[in-house]
Amino acid sequence: MKTNYKQSIRTGITIFAVFLVGMWQNTLAQSGYPSRNYIPSGHSVIVPSQPEQNYPQHNNPNFYAAGIQPIINFSIHFDPLISWFSTNNYDTHNDGVVPGFNFGLSYNRYFRPNYSFSSGINIINAGGRLISKESTYLDFKNSNSVTVPPGVAVTYKITYISIPLGIKLQTSQIGHGRFFTDLGFDPKILVSGRANIPSLDIKGGNAMSELNMFNLSFHVTAGMEYPLSPNNDLEIGMGFDHNLFDTTSSKGYPSSDMVYQKSLSFRIGITF
Repeated sequence: MKTNYKQSIRTGITIFAVFLVGMWQNTLAQSGYPSRNYIPSGHSVIVPSQPEQNYPQHNNPNFYAAGIQPIINFSIHFDPLISWFSTNNYDTHNDGVVPGFNFGLSYNRYFRPNYSFSSGINIINAGGRLISKESTYLDFKNSNSVTVPPGVAVTYKITYISIPLGIKLQTSQIGHGRFFTDLGFDPKILVSGRANIPSLDIKGGNAMSELNMFNLSFHVTAGMEYPLSPNNDLEIGMGFDHNLFDTTSSKGYPSSDMVYQKSLSFRIGITF
């Protein structure tokens, strides 16, 4: 009985061992399990790095490697504005503001994610009102000279084409938008100049000869960009512009008078 008992134990152990080996082989054969790699102790292992994913934006020259900020950015804007004159002579001085607009296309070339060179082209329709304590003489094109009595205001409507050159600074995204400021200079070319003198029944007189053909101003614009879509932002802000040279020629007014045009605008634009 004892011998049969031991023999039964040996048979059971053999059957169980065969069962374990079969289960082991079946487990290794399943595709869902990776093969086991045994690493001898004391040996270092070099794990190959995964190849970098080649995302589409990495091959686009208009995007940084992070795929966040385009290198080149365009925007179109229409800025309602008010403009006025300032002088260096009390005898000839400003007499109020004139409404106008600044319409144009802006171009930004980023050299850092939040910094860019700014340029573009603008059509600026502005002006101002002048009044003098002395008689002035205005020479309208294709007409006779006009004598403006003392104390009579002359309203100028002036149109420039300008090519702004500046630097735009932007913050990183704060909430749903980001803030910006743009500083620079604006070379200007005169394309139209008109004068209104209501008391003399003069409206839209051609005053090109009374205005300087070229000027230079500096601008400061600050505001916020609010995203409308993945590729478009709404741009709102305020801007200030100041001519650095005399706006009027020395024909009608004393040569010592310096007339500077200034404007305050409200930026409304869309980037794309």
